[in-house]
Amino acid sequence: MQGKCGLFFTSYPGEAQLFPSGFQKLMIGLFLLVLLAAPAVLNVYLTSVMNLIFIAVIGAVSLNLLTGVCGQISLGHGAFIGVGAYAAGQCTLHGVPFPLAILTAGAVTALVGMVFGVPSLRLKGIYLAIATLAAQLVLEYVFLHGGELTGGSNGLLLDSPSLFGFSFDTDARMYYLLFFFAAASLLMVSNIMRTKFGRAFVSIRDFYLSAEIVGVNLFQYKLAAFGLSSFLAGVAGGLWAHYTGYVSAEQFNIGLSISYLAMIIIGGLGSVLGSVFGAVFITVLPEVLNVLANGLGAYMPEISQHIVALREGVFGLVLILFLIYEPEGLAHRWRLVKAYWKLYPFAH
Repeated sequence: MQGKCGLFFTSYPGEAQLFPSGFQKLMIGLFLLVLLAAPAVLNVYLTSVMNLIFIAVIGAVSLNLLTGVCGQISLGHGAFIGVGAYAAGQCTLHGVPFPLAILTAGAVTALVGMVFGVPSLRLKGIYLAIATLAAQLVLEYVFLHGGELTGGSNGLLLDSPSLFGFSFDTDARMYYLLFFFAAASLLMVSNIMRTKFGRAFVSIRDFYLSAEIVGVNLFQYKLAAFGLSSFLAGVAGGLWAHYTGYVSAEQFNIGLSISYLAMIIIGGLGSVLGSVFGAVFITVLPEVLNVLANGLGAYMPEISQHIVALREGVFGLVLILFLIYEPEGLAHRWRLVKAYWKLYPFAH
């Protein structure tokens, strides 16, 4: 229950609620209303940025489930997203309805992720990272030399998705579709973390030997982590393919995998909210640099060119600064801010 000096719980179900206080439920409700009304006030460019954020949120929360919650480092997440994109694209080209195409993309990607997750039983840490990097390189080769299955270097061209005769052919319409999938993905992962599977994932991450001693089947739960993470990655890839209308091998290179890894590090490992923060930060950062470069272009063309050229350097610098000064991510900083104002003006 809500007290004057914080929250007090009298039952385990009450403590396990996602939003235990009435104030939190009110704020979440208002935030959702703002998001639902956003396309009415945002221009096409900002709406497209929001759509990219929604897709990034799904990809980031899926990687955080694997790496942040279960402790299995993956450098092949970009390739898994690519598997979902190609699978959804092929389904759509063969007349499969859009919802079934997205689910099929997730299922196919889950199967591929579990195959490449088999080495996780024997490998951990940097060795597992190298194994997933190998998966990234293998899948990149398949994307580029897959013939009619992937379109080779030409890629695949897709039409806008449609549902019950309604076509999502504008950014505003895609906004609500992507918003639904992003919210569903966050809710799914939040609930997984509160189940037996989530607790097993955390125990494996913290100390796998202790987890095995108390009866956690390491192989089973590691494969489950790879499968669940890859399923959501496939969903993100399928949505990306239908949003952009084009799928090519260059879109799913190692750079994309590193970007998603940066999202969960900057946002906060093992945190659903951190996945959201990281996805927003990494998606908005290039846009801010572009706006800065365009703004300075009219006055100092040489500096604006350097800003564009140093984009990757700025990305790396931001990641290093977060690792040094905020290693627990933006989610940790947000918790500190909430704790400060929760009992303000008291010191504790």
